[in-house]
This record gives sequence, C-alpha cells and structure tokens, in this order.
Amino acid sequence: MSPPRHLILASASPRRLELLARIGITPDAVIPADIDETAGAKETPRALALRLARQKAQAVAALHPGSLVLGSDTIVSVGRRMLPKAEDRETAAACLKLLSGRNHVVTTGVALVGPYGVSVRAVATRLTFKTLSAVEQQHYLDSGQWLGKAGGYGIQGLAGAFCIRLTGSWEAVMGLPLYETACLLEGAGYRPLSKLA
Repeated sequence: MSPPRHLILASASPRRLELLARIGITPDAVIPADIDETAGAKETPRALALRLARQKAQAVAALHPGSLVLGSDTIVSVGRRMLPKAEDRETAAACLKLLSGRNHVVTTGVALVGPYGVSVRAVATRLTFKTLSAVEQQHYLDSGQWLGKAGGYGIQGLAGAFCIRLTGSWEAVMGLPLYETACLLEGAGYRPLSKLA
C-alpha cells in the first residue's frame, strides 16, 4: 500500500493553516470537527489536549477513509486549573486577570489519523506574563483579539508584549508545534512534494 497523499486539517484555526505553510505544507482540505470539548473530572491538561486532538482527527477521518487527518487542540492552564476558550469579554477579562504576573502552561496536542492508525504528540510550553495594569487589560479587551482563544489570548498578537519568558515551543502556543507535526507526517510517509511527481 502506498503512503496516503491526501491531507485534511481538522481545524478551523487560520493560525494552524499558516503554521503548516511555514514548513511547506498545504492541506488538500480544511474540515473543522464538531466535538464536545468538555474536560473530564480528573483529566489533566495534557490528557485533555491529546484526547481532543485525537477525537477531532478521528471524527473527520471517519468521513474520509484513506486520507490522513491532522487534528490539534491547545489547553492553557494555571496549575491544574484549565482556562476556557474566551467567547465573551467577561471570560476574557477573568482569564487575563488570572494570567497577570503569573506563570502558566500551554499544552498543545497533535494527532494524525490515517490508514495505518493514530499517532499523537503533546508539547507543553511554560510562559510568564508581566503584571498587567488596568489600562493594559482594558486595551487588550477592547482589541477583541481574545475571541475564541484558549486562555483568552493569542501569543501572535498584542498579548505577545505581555510575555516576559517562554520555555518551549512558540509555535505550539500559537496552536501547532511544527517539529512534532512534521515528525508525525514523515512517520506516516506523507511527502508534500511527492504530489508533484
């Protein structure tokens, strides 16, 4: 059996699409997965990130057998407390207040589902935010850049100026660790340039 050449990204995130393009990969299709993202009672951030990434990829793969499907999910946590995706200003403000002047961890899970099975990776990145003034917090909330973001921020935007220390993968904080993703694809025999042959 020849390696699959059809790649689907199971995510609606434009950031993940941009990140894949940085390593020369353009998915053949982008099909977001609609799954329940509720955390289990005793689920850790790492376990949740991996499970959601896997379930997203599997949900799309079930509709497109024979394709490679890449899924990913990012969880922001302070200790064992996992922060939600900010869908309203109040939630974003609460996240920002909690992150101000503190360390936190961003865990991104990546899953690749294909004819040969499922492969997963998780990357944890530690960050420290400066203590944010009330003016800084209001300015950021007014920007709207928090909408739909895990933990209420995107490192690639205004919040990048809040981060005084980052240990790990900057790309993983954006939503997709490139080294690990490339390894998964290579392990599955996916060769983007081979599609031109």
